[in-house]
Amino acid sequence: METARAKSVFFVLLLSLLSLHVFSITFSPIDNHLIDCGSTVDATVDNRLFVSDSSCADSSYLLFSSSSWSVQLTDRIYDSARFFDLPSRYVFKIRDQGTHMVRLHFHQFNSSKIDFGDAQFHVLVNNYVVLSNFSGGHQMSSPVVKEYLIWVDTKKLVLTFLPTKKSKFAFVNAIEVISAPKDLILDTAQFVYGDKVESFDRLNKQALEVMYRVNVGGAKVTPFNDSIWRTWVTDDQFFRSIDLSRRVYFGGRIKYQDGGASREVGPDNLYGTARVIASKNASIPNVNMTWDFPVIDGYKYLIRLHFCDIASISLGLLYFNVYVNENLAYKDLDLSFVTGYVLASPFYADFVVDGNHSGVLSVSVGPSNKSMEYAIDGILNGVEIMKMNKSMGILDGELCEGLILKSWPRINASLLFAFFAAVFVLLSLSVFVTQKKRNEVKNSVAWSKLPMDVPEVNSNHGNKKISGKL
Repeated sequence: METARAKSVFFVLLLSLLSLHVFSITFSPIDNHLIDCGSTVDATVDNRLFVSDSSCADSSYLLFSSSSWSVQLTDRIYDSARFFDLPSRYVFKIRDQGTHMVRLHFHQFNSSKIDFGDAQFHVLVNNYVVLSNFSGGHQMSSPVVKEYLIWVDTKKLVLTFLPTKKSKFAFVNAIEVISAPKDLILDTAQFVYGDKVESFDRLNKQALEVMYRVNVGGAKVTPFNDSIWRTWVTDDQFFRSIDLSRRVYFGGRIKYQDGGASREVGPDNLYGTARVIASKNASIPNVNMTWDFPVIDGYKYLIRLHFCDIASISLGLLYFNVYVNENLAYKDLDLSFVTGYVLASPFYADFVVDGNHSGVLSVSVGPSNKSMEYAIDGILNGVEIMKMNKSMGILDGELCEGLILKSWPRINASLLFAFFAAVFVLLSLSVFVTQKKRNEVKNSVAWSKLPMDVPEVNSNHGNKKISGKL
């Protein structure tokens, strides 16, 4: 009996310690705005509370809309939405300046009140055009999440929805504005073009749209299992299958280190799976593993590749080359060296490339001149592809913020009204200051000392009579 009770107490203590450990490593963003748009009640998703935008309980954001309405079917975030037929804004207070994750959730649901085929709109985040001519359409059978990484150095983030024309409308189901971990996007990457590799600076000041986030060789990772609530899809649809590759799984502890990839950069489930090329005999395979990703021409792309040696039986056995767009980006990568000679320790590398005219961006890993017999000759755990903004802040379409705002005369009229209001205030101040000066002059004359001898003025004719002693 006592033994059973002791075991029970030990089990409870163990769970408490594990819970404390998990709590201690959980990322807690300073700015954490989760909005359930169009709903009258709050909703909980993946243990996170999305606040209704119909309530005034949360004062960390404001909704400015000349005309909006909402539809709610259930208390789930994808069964309610906020609709706009005029330009409208959400304004979020920002306490933590730096990179912010902005996620926009869209989903069409069955409603007799709404025809989602009439939805067509632009979305602006501060000065960036993140969506242009976006449409709900009839192809949105499942929720669509658009994710962006935006540098914010002001005290507010403004999210603007603009219908493309008066006969169309904009909508959104849910919004996330979250301050990102400081090590998520660093300042420098390697720019790869042709056979040249150069430094690309100020990367963290770029606006980025997440195009692909892939768990290589593993299962889908949901936001519930990611410390910053990301989704990682499987690589099956992107991978060029080859017979010499295989999947590997790791059941041990991923060894995160200071200065390396953190859990916010990549979760355990990402680094615990991989695809590898392995030599089965004295012959080193002359083949690469390759993944192809459809992209839009005319943009630069950030490619983040995640590595973690969970396959080697010993240190110093794994060497391989890394290619992006078939150009050599990293020669003779030695994971033992870059991780301080620790197995199962994660490492990532950032590369910037131009989207080519083929509309496909490729990533490859394969043996190098230093690869060894009977060893692992290539490994990849994860891939992220992010589109970078063009000049003039364009992440989608061809129109900049100024041209999009001009498409709505009401916005120009309001700006014109604001201009004339400012001019009126300045003129009023000028008149007030001038009148005040005149009064001061008048008062100063009235109190000046009069001379002893002054001319006498005839009030009838205005002729002067000089007074004096006779």
